[in-house]
Amino acid sequence: MAGDRFRYGQWRGGPDPLAPPYDVRAAIDDVGAEVLAGGSLREALRNLLRRGPQGRGGLDDLAARARRLRREALRRGDLDGAVTRARALLDQALAAERDELRGRDDEGARFAEAVLDNLPRSTARAVEELAGYEWASAEARATYQRILGGLRDDVLGQRFAGLRDAVRASADPAAQQRLAELMRDLNELLARHARAEDTTDAFAEFMRRHGEFFPEQPRDTDELVDVLARRAAAGQRLMNSLSDRQREELAGLMRQSLGDRLAGELASLDANLRALRPDLRWGRGERVRGEQPLGYADAAGALGEIGELDDLLDALEQEHPGATLDDVDVDAVARTLGRDAADDVRRLRELERELRRQGWVNRDAEGLTLSPKALRRLGGTALRRVFADLTAGPRGQHDLRSAGAAGEVSGGSRPWEYGDEQPLDVVRTLTRAVRRSGTGVPVQLAVDDFEVVETERRASAAVVLCVDLSYSMISQGRWGPMKQTALALAHLMATRFPQDALQIVGFGREALPLTQQELAAVEPDLQQGTNLQHALRLAGRHLRRHPDAEPVVLVVTDGEPTAHLDPDDGEALFHWPPLPETVEATIREVDRLSRYGATLNLFLLGDDPGLRRFMAAVARRSKGRLFTPDPEDLGEYVVSDYLRARHGRR
Repeated sequence: MAGDRFRYGQWRGGPDPLAPPYDVRAAIDDVGAEVLAGGSLREALRNLLRRGPQGRGGLDDLAARARRLRREALRRGDLDGAVTRARALLDQALAAERDELRGRDDEGARFAEAVLDNLPRSTARAVEELAGYEWASAEARATYQRILGGLRDDVLGQRFAGLRDAVRASADPAAQQRLAELMRDLNELLARHARAEDTTDAFAEFMRRHGEFFPEQPRDTDELVDVLARRAAAGQRLMNSLSDRQREELAGLMRQSLGDRLAGELASLDANLRALRPDLRWGRGERVRGEQPLGYADAAGALGEIGELDDLLDALEQEHPGATLDDVDVDAVARTLGRDAADDVRRLRELERELRRQGWVNRDAEGLTLSPKALRRLGGTALRRVFADLTAGPRGQHDLRSAGAAGEVSGGSRPWEYGDEQPLDVVRTLTRAVRRSGTGVPVQLAVDDFEVVETERRASAAVVLCVDLSYSMISQGRWGPMKQTALALAHLMATRFPQDALQIVGFGREALPLTQQELAAVEPDLQQGTNLQHALRLAGRHLRRHPDAEPVVLVVTDGEPTAHLDPDDGEALFHWPPLPETVEATIREVDRLSRYGATLNLFLLGDDPGLRRFMAAVARRSKGRLFTPDPEDLGEYVVSDYLRARHGRR
């Protein structure tokens, strides 16, 4: 209609359907930047979810809100309010009774006054002794009945939502009978569930008979157990949070208010729930402080809220092995933090799923890790950083798309033969077809028409990059440049020189070969030791597996050898200062590589003069070279040296 008016505002129906999709590549680049700066790969992936997309709405924000609410709950009031309220009602009843007795002059009145004067100081014991007392004042009698009736209502209302209104503090035998039936049926159902029996039909019958007491409308026995166990655990935490005297007082009042039969059924219920859900921190107490006295239900509710916030904080921390965002209960987030926080969790889940769906991350037993696709992007970023610093032109940027796997284009061609991998010479192939069949369209191709480009075999290299993983590398700020250099070199060889064979060897007290993915995730070796001998031995094994390739060994380190393998048992031996045996074992591996014809170049990041003299001697002995770059220039030095050394002396 022409007169209709429309009002536009913020979308309130859940996640915004018009919100832009996540830029997962930008998210992966953020992770890569942290890794290349020396950060832990798994920590970088966790930080992505902690910070959230565009740095907002992450797990850290949600956890901060949960901690703030927890602090507020801890200041909500005085947990001893139930006993305080009972004491106030008792004093009120006694005052009304004494006023009534003072107006009488018979011996019965004086005896009653003596009874009241000798009541125990304990509220619970005084209430118990007055159970059979004949009240002279109707007002006093009603006030006394409110003590136990109100507490009974609070306890049952806290345990069973809806029960407080359905069964008020009434002496109606029918109501009490129905309550007893509820407790009996519930304990029987939970006992069968604890024995792993099928309770589907029993649960349906239970809800048909007693469903009005459970407005949460649980769908099965497990959901019923969860609802009841959380409330029972909150009640137990309330008892744990009180002092010994307060706990004794409240327990006595509860026992009198419920009666022996109902108290016994409730104790059996708590035992069943505790056995079914031992994870709910039953033995924990809290130091809740505040001016406002809290009744039983309010106090247990505050502790239940604190318990739910604790569970939520555990899930948001994502610290346990195999943690996923699916561990976060979105409904609990909505209850405690609000719907906008639940929407943030859903967005983070969608980001994690999108990262996995698009193949950027994988999940293993320890959590998220980068996929090969993401590692290629990370290596490309590292390589672009390195080449941005190179000033000698586009060395090594050879386009391989027009040169087959066999080698460099020679300029000639020859007829195609079965098994050829060289690229087709399209012009000469079409020329032969036209000469054979004429200029008609379409051109008819035959097998004899095909020609391939002739290539010359390209020289390949077997490259070993030995990187120091000792703790000094990260403590001195050299870990990030080392990772960036290794990832850049791996990406360069995979994309520009695929015929070359790269092996990355990491060495601390011992050495081990590393894949590109393992390198991205590797952490510093906290054990003391720099076992260059073991690293060079593994380098020699790699070179011997590629006898026709140019052997190139590059070593990045910041310390002299302080460990070697025992020739008898193969165990790594560490000693500082370096033992002569360690130096001799290392030199023997250097000599083996030299005899094999390997180019051995050393990139020294330490500035110790003695270390520099030792490494210079190793370089001279192996006819290699020693470089002492600043950490930020390491990538430029290593990549440039690889491009030079791969053409080699052979």
